[in-house]
Amino acid sequence: MARGQAESLFPTLEELMGEAGLAWQDLDAIGVGVGPGNFTGIRISVSAARGLALSLGIPAIGINTFEAIFRISGRPPGRVAVFLPAPKGSTFFQTFADGQPLGPPFLESDGLLRDPQWADGMNAVVGPGADGTCRRIATELGRAGKGPAPEALVVDGLNAQARAIAAMAGERIGSRNERPKPLYVRPVNAAPAHGPPPEMLP
Repeated sequence: MARGQAESLFPTLEELMGEAGLAWQDLDAIGVGVGPGNFTGIRISVSAARGLALSLGIPAIGINTFEAIFRISGRPPGRVAVFLPAPKGSTFFQTFADGQPLGPPFLESDGLLRDPQWADGMNAVVGPGADGTCRRIATELGRAGKGPAPEALVVDGLNAQARAIAAMAGERIGSRNERPKPLYVRPVNAAPAHGPPPEMLP
């Protein structure tokens, strides 16, 4: 949705709650995707989740998209590279080993993962790739490494991501979770406001 995200969010949530036969007071927690993704959409969703959680007195739990896609893929064993398309032909990556992130997400400007440090021992590449992106990334890793190319596992579908986020948030109820905040892999491309800040009325 290019426009009208804020206006559509709560009517959509109300519709989903009605279909499930639930009221807001029935919720134990709110799971929210924190990105990476559409800059405006992520900020709107995270703000809405935090506001709802505060008003209902329940936790808001942020799940990043790499974690959700990794779960949908069945959490392959060994080392796994999870990717997401990024603007201007670049690609976001996060690597996992034995089910846990190996480090923070990072950006590859040419869209592929060629560094030999990632190639050796990589078992699978996971991400959306109906256009062949997943297989191209796996092939490049095979060329950069010493062993066979990793398996290419294509995972598509926003509904599946939403279900994964909900399931993971449910598993983390009762754990120490930070307030959700947008995950920015690249620096935010926004200029600070000019002029004095607005006066805060009592």
